[in-house]
Amino acid sequence: MSRKLSKRKYLGGKAINREPIPKNTSVNLLVNRYFQAYNAGRLREACQLFANEMLDSNVTVGMSITGALTPAGLGGSCIVPLIKAGFVDWIVSTGANLYHDTHFSLGHSLYRGTPFIDDRILRKEGIIRIYDVLFDYEVLLDTDEFLRTVIKNEEFQKEMGTAELHYRLGKYVAGRERVLKIKHSSVLATAYSCGVPVYTSSPGDSSIGMNMAELELSGYEMRIDVLLDVNETSGIVLEAKKGKGQSGVLIFGGGSPKNFVLQTEPQIQEILKIGEKGHDFYIQITDARPDTGGLSGATPSEAVSWGKIDPSRLGSSVVAYLDSTIAMPIMTSYALANRKPRKLKRLYNRRAALVENLRKGYLTAQKKKTIKSLGFKNRATTVSH
Repeated sequence: MSRKLSKRKYLGGKAINREPIPKNTSVNLLVNRYFQAYNAGRLREACQLFANEMLDSNVTVGMSITGALTPAGLGGSCIVPLIKAGFVDWIVSTGANLYHDTHFSLGHSLYRGTPFIDDRILRKEGIIRIYDVLFDYEVLLDTDEFLRTVIKNEEFQKEMGTAELHYRLGKYVAGRERVLKIKHSSVLATAYSCGVPVYTSSPGDSSIGMNMAELELSGYEMRIDVLLDVNETSGIVLEAKKGKGQSGVLIFGGGSPKNFVLQTEPQIQEILKIGEKGHDFYIQITDARPDTGGLSGATPSEAVSWGKIDPSRLGSSVVAYLDSTIAMPIMTSYALANRKPRKLKRLYNRRAALVENLRKGYLTAQKKKTIKSLGFKNRATTVSH
C-alpha cells in the first residue's frame, strides 16, 4: 500500500466544521454537524447508530436505566416517548426510578433547586433533596400509602416476577392518572398500556420493595420470583435472535440494571449451553471508568470476552462518557426526528411463551451435551479394551 493510500485510510472522515452555529438550531443539525469530537463525537455516533440501525424493525431493543433520572423529569420527557414510539421493547430499571416517577402520577410536583444548601435545615423543614431536585417529604408518605393500598389487593397475593408486579402497578397508576386528569403519563402507566415488560434486578433495593416488606410483616403474601426475571429476559433475547432478528442494548448509567440487561447472553451461552454469539448493538452512556471496576464487564471489547456482544458486531457499539441527563434528551429528540414509530412488540403478553421457548432450547442443548458425553465414554471404553 502506497503512503498516499495509507493516509487516505486515516483521513477519510469529514473535515472538522468551523461554521458558526445558527440561531434556533435543531437537535438533529446540532448532532450531525457540530458534535464532532471527543464525547460529543461519541454521542453523535450513538445517536446515529440508534436511529439509523438499531431501530430497524427486526431489532429488539432492551434499555437499562440507573441513577435518579425520573426525579429530573426524564421519565415523562424521554422514556415515555421512546416507549410509545416502539423504540424500546423491554426495560431494566432501578426500583427508585419507577417509585419517584410515580410521584407525578399522584399529582405531586418536584422542583428545581440547588445542591448548595444546608441539609440539616431541609430535614427540619421536611424537604427531600436529590442533588438539585427538591420536594416535600409528604410526597414520599403519600406515594408509600398509595403503593401499600394497591399491593394489598388480592391480585398481588401470589408469587410473580418484577415484570408482572410492575404491569399490575402500572394499571393502577394509569387509573390514578385518569382520575386526576394527569396530562403526561408515567413510565409504569405507559409500559402497561404498551405491553413493555419492566424489570428490576434488585427489587428490594427501593421504596417499592421496602413497602412490600412492610406488608409482609402484616401478613400479606406477595412474593417476588427473581429467577423468573432471569429466564424471562433471557427468553426475550433468545427470541430476538431467531432467523434474521437482532438484539440491541441501550444502557444509561451502570449498576445492577446494566449487568442484568447484558447478562442475558452469558446466561444463554454459558449457563444454558444454547448456541449464541451475543448482542448485535451496544450503546452505553456512562460516567464510570473501567480501571476502577465501575465498568466491569461492560466496555464493548471486555463484554465480547464474556459473550455479551457478538465479536463480529463490535463495530456496532458506542460508549459515550457523559451525564445521562444530557445524553438522553438529545438521543430521544434525534431518534424521534429521524425514525418513524415502530410497531409495538408487546413482549409482556408473550413472556410465558418466551420462557417456554428458552426451556426447549435448554433441554435440546442438554440432550446434545449428554449424547456428546456418551460418545466420549464409548471411545474411552474402546481404548481401554
